[in-house]
Amino acid sequence: MFNPISLDYVYYPVSAILWFWHKVFGYIFGADSGISWALGVVLLVCTLRAILYKPFVKQIRTTRQMQEFQPQMQALRKKYGKDRQKLAVEMQKLQKEHGFNPLLGCLPALLQVPVFIGLYHVLHSFNRMATTTGGFFGGVHMTAAQTRNTPNYVFSVHDVQSFLDARLFGVPLSAYVQQPEKQWDAFMTTLHGPYDFSKWQIIVLSVPLMLIAGIATHMNARASVARQTAVAAENPQTAIMNKLMLYVFPLGVLVGGIFLPIAILLYWVTQNIWTYCQQHIVFGRLDKEDQEKKRLAQEKRAENAPKPGAKPVRGRGKAAADADDVTVSLAKAGEDASDGDGRADGDAPTDGKAVSKPAATPKPGAKPAGNRNRSKGRRR
Repeated sequence: MFNPISLDYVYYPVSAILWFWHKVFGYIFGADSGISWALGVVLLVCTLRAILYKPFVKQIRTTRQMQEFQPQMQALRKKYGKDRQKLAVEMQKLQKEHGFNPLLGCLPALLQVPVFIGLYHVLHSFNRMATTTGGFFGGVHMTAAQTRNTPNYVFSVHDVQSFLDARLFGVPLSAYVQQPEKQWDAFMTTLHGPYDFSKWQIIVLSVPLMLIAGIATHMNARASVARQTAVAAENPQTAIMNKLMLYVFPLGVLVGGIFLPIAILLYWVTQNIWTYCQQHIVFGRLDKEDQEKKRLAQEKRAENAPKPGAKPVRGRGKAAADADDVTVSLAKAGEDASDGDGRADGDAPTDGKAVSKPAATPKPGAKPAGNRNRSKGRRR
């Protein structure tokens, strides 16, 4: 079993947040009220999930991005299925081209694991009469009197006694269905019976919370599966994971709920309700962003499209435009150097047609002018 001291960096922040919210609601309902402690657990979950909101959004974006190029990934698997090393290299290239980081998809879930362990340990440590292997607080096994008089991280001795004495519908918050009755001594102010609650009271309060937590887990899984693309859903690995999320995980909450304290069940219910609402809000916002991107893309295509009635210009790129500029410049230079009839001296007509001029009568002994003009044109 892990050494609890190695996770002090998790236990102290978790206990500090719970302590803060308990003090807030303690002014309203009383410090020893079970409602104050229960609401403290609920707000602890809300605080932690609010801190993890941005990583959650990145996870959703990463998941949607992965679904977009899922066909390309399938093509690579089909092409390099037998060459694992080449497949890994090509997958990395594909992920780099799309700016995709698979770790971002797992980050929120990974961050929630130490939080859950920290909360479970802190709440369980209010009653340190547990006989689990290794125990808590480094394996120290305490009596009921020691438990009630030992601080719990940021909680003072008075806070520990307040938590042990608090009741929610008559049940201590750190009680659970399979808890040995001997550990109930820590919940009694006089340190001896008769107890002011029974096993049936724990079951009656725990079972509805277990059912709600299981149903909420299933609904969250359904919401995630419903947003998967058809290509992703056809992947055998994805299909197996979907079945685990839809049925195995909710069943695990029902079966494991008998070993979870009431406060942990409250945490699990609040966690799933928050996740369901957060998914609805985030997915709705991302859908609007996608629609806006599509609208802008359509407007851009419409602007670049030819106007009605205009002939489409094909194959005229930058080189064609530069050629037009050169042609215009040459034409303008020719106009400046031309004579009155629009032609340069000695040049042929621009329309390609020969224009005859009356030939001058040559002087006796002189060569015909036409031959001189032709030779002059050749020299030019």
